[in-house]
Amino acid sequence: MGLLPLNYRPPAYVEKSGPIASQGSLHDDRASSKSLRTGLSASSGGIPAALSFDRIIEGTTCPPCTLRDFMNYLIYVEHSAENLQFFLWYRDYVRRFANAKTPDISLAPEWTQAMEDEAVMRIKKEQAEKARRPPQGAAEIFKGTDFEKGADTTRESVTVTVTSNILTTNTSSNRSQASQAFASAGLKAPFTIQPFRRELDRVIATYIMDGAPRQLNLTDQEQKTVLHALSFTTHPSVLRSIANGVEATLRQQAHPNFIRWSIRNGNPPRITFAAGLGAAVVLFGVVAALVLTLSSAGRGYRALAAIAWVVGFTIWMAAYKGMCVVLHGRHHRHIRPWDLFASDSDDDGNGHDDGNGHDDGHHDDDSIRAAKSAFDSFGSGNSYEDEPWVVGYRKRNILRKIFDREVWIEEPALRQIQDTIFVQSVLLAVVCAGVLTGVFVAVPAGRFF
Repeated sequence: MGLLPLNYRPPAYVEKSGPIASQGSLHDDRASSKSLRTGLSASSGGIPAALSFDRIIEGTTCPPCTLRDFMNYLIYVEHSAENLQFFLWYRDYVRRFANAKTPDISLAPEWTQAMEDEAVMRIKKEQAEKARRPPQGAAEIFKGTDFEKGADTTRESVTVTVTSNILTTNTSSNRSQASQAFASAGLKAPFTIQPFRRELDRVIATYIMDGAPRQLNLTDQEQKTVLHALSFTTHPSVLRSIANGVEATLRQQAHPNFIRWSIRNGNPPRITFAAGLGAAVVLFGVVAALVLTLSSAGRGYRALAAIAWVVGFTIWMAAYKGMCVVLHGRHHRHIRPWDLFASDSDDDGNGHDDGNGHDDGHHDDDSIRAAKSAFDSFGSGNSYEDEPWVVGYRKRNILRKIFDREVWIEEPALRQIQDTIFVQSVLLAVVCAGVLTGVFVAVPAGRFF
């Protein structure tokens, strides 16, 4: 495939920037949207078209840049997998709603922008009136409610709420939680005869309401606005603002960070080791040049230190950009920790190595179950602290981490990026070595020995 331009720079790290729905306006800009779809924008430059967001979502990329790799990154590194899970569900929901031919579709009219603007104004007005309202005493606040009847009722209510929050996969529980969410927003529960109403109840219980297992990062106003819309209809347009915000966040923040992270071909201990090795080789070259300069050896011998400087600076500069040149020489990368124990379970004591680097299959099953759970639109939360690899990898000694299992990098575009970074490192190393060589060759000989 050749190399990218020598002035290529990997995508810059993009910080998270607040609630997702506020990102929707960014996605509406046509020029910005077009550049983001190609993967080449001012905010996420350095991403080839072959690794664009759309290519990853469509499943046309190879490891380690597949949709599964993207999901794992969001779960284990960025801790925001709910955005991709919601995005994939919503895209499928729009398709299924458009293809539905049942008569009850007419019961779910479109939620227009004018209706949303009206709901926002109503919510802002209610919030303003609530802020102007004088503070009430505790007795007045709870008067006429179940809290006035005693602590036992309060404890019972809390128990029911906690129980219903746990049973998110049960239809009646989803309906109950959705009703609670509508009530908290001052809304009446909608009619259940609308199409896909049960599914949207699950969406509320999984992504929208407070305490949901995959709660999206919404402000109070954004949450109430979408609940207003959901109390009116089940048309996909009710989630338009949230979906646009989620997609903008994925395109502008998560995707560039994922590509930046994927360029790293070694785990942190290996990259640290490589950087230290590069610095040591450079230091060795400096010491050798000093010895030759202080001796009576000819000036030409001092230039031999350039060999160490070129090698050392290449290793160090590549490590600075997250690459180990030894792994790159074979176009290999380290297996990710969460995938490592699917084939290597020596450290956790539950699997049995067969002598060829594979266990008895128990962790393959765990890995498959974890992958399926991640792509389940209405699964549990994205916590991974109880997964077997966490403890096993923590117990792994530092030498095993440095020399962990390797695998071939299948994605050609990623190899092209890494080849370019390697060439850049070599060229910069040659320049640095040339400068140091010129300095040491120009210094008069010490002739101390």
